[in-house]
Amino acid sequence: MISAVLDRLSRLHPTVIDLSLDRVRRLLAVVGDPHDRLPPVVHVAGTNGKGSTIATLRALVEAAGLRVHVYTSPHLVRFAERIRIAGTLPDDSTLEALLEDVEAANADGSITFFEATTIAALLAFARAPADLCVLETGMGGRLDATNVVAHPALTIITPVALDHQSYLGDTLAAIAGEKAGILKPETPCILAAQADEARTVIEARAAALGVPLIVEGRDFSAETAPDGSLLFHGRFGRLSLPAPVLPGSFQRQNAAVALAAAEHLALAARPQILPAFTRDRLAVGLGAVEWPARLQRLHTGRLVERLPPGWEIWLDGGHNPHAAQALAQHLDQWHDRPIGAVMGLLSTKDADGVLRPLSAHIAALRTVSIPGEPLSLSAEDTLAAARHAGFGDSETAPSVIAALDDLAAGLPGPARILICGSLYLAGTVLAENG
Repeated sequence: MISAVLDRLSRLHPTVIDLSLDRVRRLLAVVGDPHDRLPPVVHVAGTNGKGSTIATLRALVEAAGLRVHVYTSPHLVRFAERIRIAGTLPDDSTLEALLEDVEAANADGSITFFEATTIAALLAFARAPADLCVLETGMGGRLDATNVVAHPALTIITPVALDHQSYLGDTLAAIAGEKAGILKPETPCILAAQADEARTVIEARAAALGVPLIVEGRDFSAETAPDGSLLFHGRFGRLSLPAPVLPGSFQRQNAAVALAAAEHLALAARPQILPAFTRDRLAVGLGAVEWPARLQRLHTGRLVERLPPGWEIWLDGGHNPHAAQALAQHLDQWHDRPIGAVMGLLSTKDADGVLRPLSAHIAALRTVSIPGEPLSLSAEDTLAAARHAGFGDSETAPSVIAALDDLAAGLPGPARILICGSLYLAGTVLAENG
């Protein structure tokens, strides 16, 4: 069973995270260096927006009739979500065989779970033909297990913010330095708009390596037109495109970064595919983006059915202060009904930094522990942090279902319920909702 091999792989190193490339390179050599046999690679780092940008770029490339491998993390419900092979998620038997190949090659050597599963993805991608391969860093960049491709076609750095400080450094400059570790000599980089402290570090690293930077706000930009459409300005000129289907004003930036990447791939890295990126196909791609748990409305399912008619459930996995601030900007537009929230956090996150931006927007909060997650902050500790951050009507709940029932009984309806705080909580909610 796939769960058994995943469990075995999780026990091959004493810690979950140990940033290094030595173990990865050792095992890659044993399995035949699959990272050297990939289609053109786009390597993506950043703190927030990586997943949405990748999902948008994948949709754009596939709308152009091309096949794309994608590696992302973490997964929400099924591990297979991490490894998309030429556009298709592998079934459990295929994935189990792939992971067992890596396990056998490793021969009980010390390696982290993320390192082993990254190698499994690279092996799968080397075995199947595709036109493009997109790799998302798990954490940081410089010592991330994905940072083994010597000559990617393109790198992308999405907005950098404070997160994972115990591993990446406690300043924005230090974290930006780790993210900039994916830059390769003379390989272009699409750079999303950054805070000055982060941008300065990335620009210095790019200059040292001779990296051409394609910078948001200077070389490309996007704005919302009066009719709600997306106006993209880039190397193709000015394009009027449908608004991103992913809700939230921050998705405009993610879409712009993905469009800039598609432009570069068409005009420079893959000139033969230029005709594939027509305005109509770009529009189709923007309309086909799917990325669960990023301000996702749940329309059907067991949890939705527990609420009174007309009520809404929204799910968001943002888990750091920068993501919470972006979420708060969106909640500022929700004036038509009261907002209740169900919150679960990891103990490794900045609870006050996540909670404080949301406090003015939430009428009632119920805190929960994240089921099956050893690093979950307890519902009681989350509640204490919430009250310190300014939440009024706030209590603990023994489960998400209990929290929904309590909010449905106490809020005037129809209300809007936001479940948020962690991708791990989002995964359990999607599984429970069916």
